[in-house]
Amino acid sequence: MSGPNVMDGPLRGLRVIDVSTILAGPLCAQILGDFGAEVLKIEHPTAGDGMRGHGRSKDGHSLWWKEISRNKRTLGLSLSDPAGAAILLRLAETADVLVENFRPGTLERWGLGPDRLHEVNPGLVIVRVTGFGQRGPYAGRAGFGTLAEAMSGFAHLTGDADGPPTLPAFGLADSVCGIAASAAAMMALFHRERSPDRRGQVIDMSLLEPLMTAVGTAPTVYDQLGIVETRHGNRSTNNAPRNTYRTADGHWVAVSTSAQAIAERVMRLVGHPEVIDEPWFATGRGRVEHVEELDKMVGEWIGARDREQVLAAFTEAGAAIAPVYDARDIVNDPHIRQTEMITSVPDPDLGALLMHNVMWRMSRTPGRIRFTGRPLGADTDEVLVGELGLDPGEVRALRERRIVA
Repeated sequence: MSGPNVMDGPLRGLRVIDVSTILAGPLCAQILGDFGAEVLKIEHPTAGDGMRGHGRSKDGHSLWWKEISRNKRTLGLSLSDPAGAAILLRLAETADVLVENFRPGTLERWGLGPDRLHEVNPGLVIVRVTGFGQRGPYAGRAGFGTLAEAMSGFAHLTGDADGPPTLPAFGLADSVCGIAASAAAMMALFHRERSPDRRGQVIDMSLLEPLMTAVGTAPTVYDQLGIVETRHGNRSTNNAPRNTYRTADGHWVAVSTSAQAIAERVMRLVGHPEVIDEPWFATGRGRVEHVEELDKMVGEWIGARDREQVLAAFTEAGAAIAPVYDARDIVNDPHIRQTEMITSVPDPDLGALLMHNVMWRMSRTPGRIRFTGRPLGADTDEVLVGELGLDPGEVRALRERRIVA
């Protein structure tokens, strides 16, 4: 996504300060940066950001950091020190968005709460990401994605029926929250642009709430019907057959029959058109009541054929199927490659670096990855001396006191 006629994105000219860490806040800022915003990453001047030690690394370089901090300049700054807090206030004067994920009350304790930030910049949009929100009995608790995955209902509904609740093997709650936070920031900016006073606002974003929404209508079902939904493995309570099935060559495929027509095509394909005429087959819930029977029919047909045969037959029949991919499959899939869902980005440390592309395609302002995550303090002098006008000697003194890096 580059070339002489491609703009950096629709957010070009927007200034974002990212003082958040692992993982939702940084993802929110990454998305804004991917679409053209100028993002300044603030991290601890000696320890650096926690994401630098997260996940796998190569030659001492965190691979996750390279992606989550792409399109972000970096400044090492101690916010707990009054001198560092004063610098952040100066940076906030010209910013549009600030993203933070400290425990409630932390910024206020440092003299950097929303009231103070809005004194220096009334138009600033402040995105506050926490585990459970800024108020309520759990507000002061440590907030991690695992806790939200447990409390949202996700873990309760995930796993085999006779097995334990199952947590995801990746940052699900953080990722859902980060995407939601980027949308919330844009809503606040849209409101600011249409308001006569052009004032910003504070966004109270928890890890818990977006994932609760993603999990679905379980609270409504309980409220109206008194039913507590339970785990069903890979099956669905709304339609059948819906499961993962193993092919003859040891691969797995996923089949969905959310639409009635698709369910009929699947059963014709696997050699059991007779069930289509059964009264119970006419609805998803009716098919769920016969899930064992349907799963056996589909599973036996798929299990007798190699994956490529299965995929080709389902595709020709117009039925819904997908292979269960691991990372190797994703990297080598022709559709993912051709549509640039993953892309190769030059990195000064690791050379060509494959990573997820910007998250959606826009016809006029598509956004792009301008550079990968940078070393701690790589842009400190440029920002403090070149933009804020601090004397180089003053910056050296701040470094010696470990207030900046």
